[in-house]
Amino acid sequence: MATSGAELAQQELVEEFEIFDNWMDRYQYIIDMGKQLPDFPEEQRTEEFKIQGCQSNVWMCHEEQGDRLIFKATSDAAIVSGLIALLLRIYSDRTPDEISQTEPHFLKDLGLDKHLSPTRSNGLHAMLERIYQVAKQS
Repeated sequence: MATSGAELAQQELVEEFEIFDNWMDRYQYIIDMGKQLPDFPEEQRTEEFKIQGCQSNVWMCHEEQGDRLIFKATSDAAIVSGLIALLLRIYSDRTPDEISQTEPHFLKDLGLDKHLSPTRSNGLHAMLERIYQVAKQS
């Protein structure tokens, strides 16, 4: 079975994270990723786009470009912004079918779940849930 684009992106991130010796370096990497998120307009920071279950405020929306889904998101917290950037890097610009077929096992491969507070971990799963819901509805 061929490897999907999303699975290749996940594998790339796992390999990228393996180069770090400690979690402080990994967290700095995540924070730096968050700083690269494109601007999310204030007018879209509404309840409609808010992700429930996150420790900080998180907003996410999507648009369709042909057969691809483009996700946009932001947060008012540095580490959460980086986690958002991680998810967008993996899931944005994929087809709904690719997204629906790709399991979020990469979070465990990266070890992020066990190093996040329960509320951050819950928020990350809430974002993934939203991405999957959008993909299944498209």
